Amino acid sequence: MSNPTSKSFEAKFPARAKLATKRVMALTIVGLLAATSLTVATGFTPSAPANAQAVLNKAPAAGFADLVEQVMPAVFSVEVEFTPAAFEGHSTFPAPDMHEGSPFQFFFDQFRNRRGGRPGALPRRQGQGSGFVISEDGYAVTNNHVVDGAEEVTVRFSDGTSHKAKVIGTDRKTDLALLKIQSSNAFKPVKFASQEPRVGDWVVAVGNPFGLGGSVTTGIVSARGRNLGAGPYDDFLQIDAPINKGNSGGPAFNLNGEVIGVNTAIVSPSGGSVGIGFAIPANITQQVVDDLKDDGSVTRGWLGVQIQPVNQDIAESLGLGKATGAIVTDVTDGSPAEAGKVKVGDTILNVNGAEVKDARDMAKKIAKIKPGNTARMTLLRDGKRETVEITIGTMPTDIRRMAAGTPKGGQMSMAALGLRLRPAPDGEGVAVVAVKPSSPAADKRLQRGDVILEVDGIAVDDPQGFAAALEQLAEEGNSRVLLLVKSGNRQRFVALPVNAG
Repeated sequence: MSNPTSKSFEAKFPARAKLATKRVMALTIVGLLAATSLTVATGFTPSAPANAQAVLNKAPAAGFADLVEQVMPAVFSVEVEFTPAAFEGHSTFPAPDMHEGSPFQFFFDQFRNRRGGRPGALPRRQGQGSGFVISEDGYAVTNNHVVDGAEEVTVRFSDGTSHKAKVIGTDRKTDLALLKIQSSNAFKPVKFASQEPRVGDWVVAVGNPFGLGGSVTTGIVSARGRNLGAGPYDDFLQIDAPINKGNSGGPAFNLNGEVIGVNTAIVSPSGGSVGIGFAIPANITQQVVDDLKDDGSVTRGWLGVQIQPVNQDIAESLGLGKATGAIVTDVTDGSPAEAGKVKVGDTILNVNGAEVKDARDMAKKIAKIKPGNTARMTLLRDGKRETVEITIGTMPTDIRRMAAGTPKGGQMSMAALGLRLRPAPDGEGVAVVAVKPSSPAADKRLQRGDVILEVDGIAVDDPQGFAAALEQLAEEGNSRVLLLVKSGNRQRFVALPVNAG
C-alpha cells in the first residue's frame, strides 16, 4: 500500500527526497559494514587476513593476570625523604620545556612545591616513585630524578614488606639510578628483554601512580626513538599504557614478563595521563646499570667534536645521494678527534661498520664505545671518502668553550642572500651585521652577530672575499654554497643557493 504522505513529500520537495534517499543508502552501507565486522569477529566468515588473525591470537585470552602475578613481586614503590637543604637545591632531569604549562610534564614535578608545616618552616620533604628488582641479592632500578639528593630511600613491595635502600649510583644524562636494597632476603628479580620491542607490541606498566602502589595498566608500544630534548642520548619508547606521576622509575613489560623500558616521562597538558608516555629502552638501561654497578658512575666514549646533521641541502652540496651522516663543525683542542686528524668540514658517514644516520645517532654510537678502544670511521673529505682509526677518549665532565666577540668595522651589502657583512674583529671570517626578512639567509636562521668562517671550505676574512667565492662557485655551476657559521660558542654548516634572488 502506497504512502500518500511520502508521495506528497516527494512531489513538493523532490531535492530533499533525493537527499534523504542517499542518506538511507549510506546508513545501509554502514550497517552492512558493521554486520560484516561482527560476522568476522564471531568466526562465521573466515575472511580475516591471516596476519590480522595472528595478532588477535596473541592477545591473552584471559587477560594479563598470569603475567602480573609473575612480575608483581619484583616491583616496588619508592618513598624518598629529603633534607630541606637537599630539597631546595634538588636537581631534576634536564629538559628545555620546563616552563609553566609545558606539555612535557616530567614525573619529578611531584617533588616540587610539596611544602608542609607552618609557613616559613623547612620540614623534611617526601617524594614517591617506582622501581624494580633486577637481582636476587637486591639490586634494583629507578629514575635518577626520583632519588637525586635523597637522604633516605625506602622501598615498599605489594605484599606490604619494606626495606631501606642505598643509592649505588646515578646517571643524569639518561635519568637512571641503581639501588641496593639493604636486606639479606632473596628477592624475585625480573629480566631485561633481549629483543627490542616493535611498534604495536603489547606493553604492561606496573608502578605507584599517585601513591597507589601495585597499579597495573596495559597498552601498546606507540613509537620508538623519540627525542624529548632532555639530553644527547634521548631514545625513548613511546607507550600508550596509562602512566602518571609516581610511575616514574617503574617497569614496562612485554608479554613474556621481560622489562622493555623504564617509565620516565609523559606528555600531559593537565598533569595526568593522556595516553602518551615515554620509557627508557631496556638495552640503554642495562648498559647504564652495568656501569653503575661496577663504578658507581657511567663512563662514555668521547671524540671531541661538535657536529650537526646533514640535511638535504647540505647533502646536495656534498654530492651525497641522501641526507645522512654528521658533519664536523668544530674540533676540540687536545681531543681524540684532533689526534686522529679529523678536520672541520669532514662528514662522518660510518662508525665501526654502522651507518651514521644523523648527529644524534653519531653521539650515541661514540658514547657506547669504551674509552681506549679504537673506532674505525669513514669520512667524506673534499669530495673523497677516507677511512681513519681513532682511539676514543673518556668524556670529560666539563668542556671549556671559547666565547665569540662582537663584530665591528665596515659594511657591505649582500642583497642576493639577504646579508650585510663586515670583517670580524679578530680577522677570522666575516660578521653578519643584518639579515633581510624572508631572504635565503633568514630562512636558514642566520642572524646578526653570526660569523661566517668558510665558504665551501675556503676561509674568508672580508666581504669582498666572500663575494668573490660566491661568484666563482656560480661560474663553476654550483647551485648551493656551504657556509661554516659560528653562532656564539657553536659552529654549524649552512647551505645557501648561490644564485639567490
